[in-house]
Amino acid sequence: MGLEALKNLLPEYAKDQKLNLGSLMAAPELTPVQLWGTALASAVASRNATVFAHVAEDARAHLGSELMDAARGAATIMGMNNVYYRYNHMMQEAGDAEYASMPARLRMQIIAKNGAEKLDFELWCLAVSAINGCSACVVSHEKVCREKGASRAAVHTAVKIAAVIKATADALFAEESLPQA
Repeated sequence: MGLEALKNLLPEYAKDQKLNLGSLMAAPELTPVQLWGTALASAVASRNATVFAHVAEDARAHLGSELMDAARGAATIMGMNNVYYRYNHMMQEAGDAEYASMPARLRMQIIAKNGAEKLDFELWCLAVSAINGCSACVVSHEKVCREKGASRAAVHTAVKIAAVIKATADALFAEESLPQA
């Protein structure tokens, strides 16, 4: 288990992802907690059990149980928020801004109480929001990351990790979904 084993599962057509996994998981722009939390939250958002299990195996050494929960919490709260705020944004673009003025009344306490540093949690939320395609959440979380001291390079690296984890999940989905000949 772990990233080395995950890379070995990738087919030849996903060689780029294999190489990207190797280089990004040593990115100096992020702390180990930021890097592995981003990878873990992205693995949850990518919805592939194989990817999640392999990333979680290596993430445990860098995060511990409280931060593992925080990264998974970032993915799940963004799963909800990305749908909700993406809908509001779409309706605004369609000319109906009334939905955006309505209170969400959705519990989101994990954003304030999660056991992670604020910047770390925001990076994880940003990565998941990029995977889920919620522009309103991407913009909001990028702004908070920058206000909390993240460099553009760090933000960029977090999003690249999300992209590579998602592409890895897509490749494995394609392989696992092929009927056996």
